[in-house]
Amino acid sequence: MAQQPTSAPPAGSSQEVHEAGPPRRIPRQQALTTAALDGTVREQVADGVMRPVGGVRIQIKNLQTGQVNTTLTGGEGVFRVLLLLPGAYELRAEAQGYEALAIASISLNANEVVTLEIRLVPNGVAEARSRLPRQPELGPPLPAEAGAMMGTYGEFRHRLDSDPNYILELSPDVLPPISDVFNVVPNRWALEQPDYRRYRPSGEYVYTKPHWYDPFNRNRYKGDEPIWPSLLGQQVFLNVTASETTFIDGRKVPSPSDVSAAQAGSSQFFGRGEQFFLDQTFRFTFDLFHGDASFKPVDWRFRVTPEVSLNYLDVKELGIVGPDVRAGTTRLDSHVGFQEAFLEYKLHDLSPNYDFVSVRAGIQEFNADFRGFLFVEEQPGLRVFGDLKSDRLEYNAAYFNFLEKNTNSGLNTFSRRKQQVLLGNIYIQDFFFPGYTAEFLGAYNKDDGGLHYDDNGFLVRPAPIGSVINQGVGAIPHSIQVGYFGWLGSGHIKRINITHAFYEAAGKDSFNPIAGKPVTVNAQMAAAELSLDRDWIRYRISTFYASGDRDPRNGRANGFDAIVDLPSFAGGLFSFWNREAIRLLGSGVALTTDGSLLPNMRSNKNEGQANFVNPGIFLVNAGTDIDITPKLKGFVNFNYLRFMQTEPLEVVLFQSPIRHNIGEDFGAGVTYRPPLTENIILTGGASMLQPGQGFRDIYTGRTLFSVFGSAKLTF
Repeated sequence: MAQQPTSAPPAGSSQEVHEAGPPRRIPRQQALTTAALDGTVREQVADGVMRPVGGVRIQIKNLQTGQVNTTLTGGEGVFRVLLLLPGAYELRAEAQGYEALAIASISLNANEVVTLEIRLVPNGVAEARSRLPRQPELGPPLPAEAGAMMGTYGEFRHRLDSDPNYILELSPDVLPPISDVFNVVPNRWALEQPDYRRYRPSGEYVYTKPHWYDPFNRNRYKGDEPIWPSLLGQQVFLNVTASETTFIDGRKVPSPSDVSAAQAGSSQFFGRGEQFFLDQTFRFTFDLFHGDASFKPVDWRFRVTPEVSLNYLDVKELGIVGPDVRAGTTRLDSHVGFQEAFLEYKLHDLSPNYDFVSVRAGIQEFNADFRGFLFVEEQPGLRVFGDLKSDRLEYNAAYFNFLEKNTNSGLNTFSRRKQQVLLGNIYIQDFFFPGYTAEFLGAYNKDDGGLHYDDNGFLVRPAPIGSVINQGVGAIPHSIQVGYFGWLGSGHIKRINITHAFYEAAGKDSFNPIAGKPVTVNAQMAAAELSLDRDWIRYRISTFYASGDRDPRNGRANGFDAIVDLPSFAGGLFSFWNREAIRLLGSGVALTTDGSLLPNMRSNKNEGQANFVNPGIFLVNAGTDIDITPKLKGFVNFNYLRFMQTEPLEVVLFQSPIRHNIGEDFGAGVTYRPPLTENIILTGGASMLQPGQGFRDIYTGRTLFSVFGSAKLTF
């Protein structure tokens, strides 16, 4: 069947064909001397229904020069060839499964676009269209006859310099009116959503009316809209976060009864160890920031976080809530502190991939490593941070000048403390293995100590242990200057999840009260955890090591201690040894402080000073994390604990021998999130410590236990 050009499509349809292709522009001087050819290739599948044909090979041959240009149609059947010399061209369109279409001659003029609408015919359809079969004596059809003229095409021409997709220097008279291109919206952040309620019962729907008290949907006070666009512009947001946490802990721990026992007949060292603790906190964060999108670092930010704590302690022995036995056995205390108050400013964008460098000054939260082994604090400081290589490298350089802490709540006060920390680290993602992140860290702790009593009246600096009192002079303050060097990692290597850490501590203590002299510090810490996910259970094993001091009197301190640690390791909250503070009888210090794995014989983690003359520890852990349901997660944990060295304990307690075995620590608990978000988190658990021989040498063989629960609500 002979092919004839069909009637030209209307201008509107040709314009739609032209817009379907990718926009490409050429300078005006080239538009005046060259031509362009574009169009679409389609197949008719039903009356009035067309389907684009992708992957069609379009070959264009200049009949004067013989030069050939070849292109393929895209998924929408669109093709485009630019910068063609004026003249006559031959076009051929071929695709597998379709009869080829050949156009013997197309004339292209300078400054002209020729748009073609090509319709191909599937193989076999052409023969079905012929009413008369080909006579056998005519032989096989010639190649030019065999489908070369099958299909149809339409042609439309327009000037090249009037097409905005091809020209850079457009004159105003060829630009479309703004109303045809843009839809003007008064406030793009507050678009009205249609009412949509398909079902009568309550539930989740596509469109929801926002409310100021609803944090899950569009909320101006949760950073979803500019807070005050008329005054502050379209890029200033406010995110208000309010949370309350209720923590309850009932425990049995070794409690010295001191000289004045609460119960008649109690021995001087071992009284009743039952205790009840309640802590109610309210935390409010006001975060005002200027930015563009969630993936781009903010240009500037001001954040302030006040926190209120109300806590209650009930014990069975005197001398625990305070050194004055007249204080009784209960304590109710409250405190207000500022945990964050900083200004952040982005100094520079380093790449188009959101690499940046920013500075933050003021009271701010900082965690030095993955699991909180060394330094977790909210203190005043100056921090420079950012990333490189499309966020493959992240870095921090920080300086902190500490505030004193409130004893019973752990919140900041408004008094300065003579302690400074300088720290720098770098994270490298995909370090040797995809999914594994390495961290290298250096830190320096300068704690000048001084004389300090906590809010309950106990002496905490210097620690009331050993040679702390110089006759006729009083307490001997001392200074600690220790540097830390660490290599840590977290991530996975194939199916195995891995976390590891190693720290070397080196420096000096001007006068360690246990050693009774200045000491040189050289101590180490190491930890490793391996876990494997199988369906809804994670199986994990881990080990933790902190070096101990073999000879407390030799002037070398080999027991490792952190700056302010809060480890999430070896069971975390569900470990008795990790969560509970255990006092070292009547010595005035703790064997281990709450929220720490280290038996550092320190008076207080927040207000006391690091002590590097300590027994150290070796721990082996096994446990499982169980996703019982998407909302309910269970934890089972077991620790075996052992002192590395017991000589510091023997010196302090005037007791020998003290053996190494601390005991076995068992724990279990659950975390429940009713709305499957972080807005409501309910946590509960129980743990126990079965004393080993070394623990019995210091205390007794009675089993220690703890039952706790917490509820955290966040807006």
